[in-house]
Amino acid sequence: MEAIKTFSPKFGFQISLSPRTHLTPVRFPPTACPVNPANLVRLKATRALIRDPQESNRKFQKFPPSEWTNRFDSVSVDASEMDALRQEIDKIIPNVKKELMSSQGIESTKKKILMVYLLVSLGLAYHFEDEIEECLKEGFETIEEMMAGEDNLYTISIIFWVLRTYGHHMSSDIFQKFKGNDGNFKGCISGDAKGLLALYEAAQLRTTTEYIMEEALSFTSSNLELLAADGRCPPHLSKHIRNALGLSQHKQMEVLVAVEYISFYEQEKDHDKILVKFAKLNFKLMQLHYLEELKVVTKWYKEHDFASNLPPYFRYVIVENHFFTITMYFEPKFSQKRILLTKYFTALVLLDDTCDRYASLSEAESLANSLERWAPDDAMDKQPHYLKFVFKFIVDCFEEFERELASEGRSYSVKATREEFKTVVKANFDFAKLAHTGDVPSFKEYMKVGEDELAAYATLAGNLMCIGHIGDEGVYEWLKSRPKFLKAMSTFGRLLNDIAGFEGDMKREYVITGVNTYMKQYGLTKMEAIRELQNLVEYNHKIMNEEFLKTTDLPRQIRKQVFNVARSLNVSYTEGEGFTHTKGKVDEYITSLFITPIRI
Repeated sequence: MEAIKTFSPKFGFQISLSPRTHLTPVRFPPTACPVNPANLVRLKATRALIRDPQESNRKFQKFPPSEWTNRFDSVSVDASEMDALRQEIDKIIPNVKKELMSSQGIESTKKKILMVYLLVSLGLAYHFEDEIEECLKEGFETIEEMMAGEDNLYTISIIFWVLRTYGHHMSSDIFQKFKGNDGNFKGCISGDAKGLLALYEAAQLRTTTEYIMEEALSFTSSNLELLAADGRCPPHLSKHIRNALGLSQHKQMEVLVAVEYISFYEQEKDHDKILVKFAKLNFKLMQLHYLEELKVVTKWYKEHDFASNLPPYFRYVIVENHFFTITMYFEPKFSQKRILLTKYFTALVLLDDTCDRYASLSEAESLANSLERWAPDDAMDKQPHYLKFVFKFIVDCFEEFERELASEGRSYSVKATREEFKTVVKANFDFAKLAHTGDVPSFKEYMKVGEDELAAYATLAGNLMCIGHIGDEGVYEWLKSRPKFLKAMSTFGRLLNDIAGFEGDMKREYVITGVNTYMKQYGLTKMEAIRELQNLVEYNHKIMNEEFLKTTDLPRQIRKQVFNVARSLNVSYTEGEGFTHTKGKVDEYITSLFITPIRI
């Protein structure tokens, strides 16, 4: 196998990453990350540190402006149309609420849980949070009685999915009834498209020890692929299956689930016309909110005149940043907080691009020192204009957050988020130092820095800053303690990012990645390493499912935010590096949310 050779464009040295000659299968205990005693794999590197102060001599990748940046700064939203939509929605809500709180009894509870699934899938559940909690509490308390004699695969799978999604630990043993004497799932259910799809979605909530759900995932995936391809399903169901196989409901952004499910459900023969109308009115109102927000943030972005103050190394992704805030909370009541969160994401992206793609080592050090002190260090005055701009922009953003949230009595959330932001700053500089030394770290050492550099913890901190009083000081202490739930989220995201961005990293001659460090440490080929890392991605997602059910001392809305961070990573990286290069799925998603009107 040939050595991997790369040249660091920022620091000017060549690294030879030569894999082991003899390849053996890697086996490690089922932990979130395999551990190797070695901290660093020492490699020979020819260093010729670039000390030329002239920025014009610097090598970096130029990013073209995003096609979305200029689409929304002059958009017009009719306030009277939004008022009319709210009035129509308010007329429907009492009738749906009445149905949720209607007659008692086992069969009635089953129907209500199935209705909860519809409300979640159509993007309507947030209107009925208290009613849903009461309904599911009643259902879980009578789960054994409710499941006695129930043999409908769809019904059981949906009830399992809903209860697990809302934090109730329903046992997966219920699915044993669909297995034959040979221990395999019965062939008679292989043609039940809706039942299989429901079981497939249920399997996405499996934990690390639920082997029957592993079997269910394998069984349903293969059979659903056949059903979607051979014409046995109606076209709208085949499309729905393909979408789920691409990204399951549990891993998808809630609002994108709603966009697709409204279209699917309307084509079902037994659909509820009132719910379809409700869902369309609701989505239309959300869409108008999003357009209003985009107008505000794009105007703000242009006022800062990034193009004049920075070399073109940064990603023009203000619209994309706003799009990902919708992953965190899509409901209209969070409109102002999404604007705030978009600004926070912009600061995170600018920091990453500056340290990862452009700054020299001394510049990265000065920026890191200044942000740690939250004041210019002694070297900042001598730094180029662009670096001073980056520093001031970040500090100004946090000052704005303080002004916004002080009136709510939530200054503590800004302070705590700033501290998490500093961990990302430190991790970016640590990466820069690793590149400068020419040492390729072991996988364990890489992950120690890389999980912070990914900014998953900092992203969650920003979400909590904007979520309201439920994100109290105790929640930030929980975040700071790095519990297993959050470690799994961060590992999941780091590896997903590294797999998706590997080819791009190699093209820009950036060798310090999870794939390369794993190849080197365990003596694997690229494809072997990627397969192992994909297994780790799935394993950590199962840990997240497990810890979500165990972490009962925190409100579900807080625990849900951990999955929302993971969902944003899924949307970004399931089909390539979708955040940096939005062509493809992310472009389609942005179009469906911001451009395509819904027909009412």
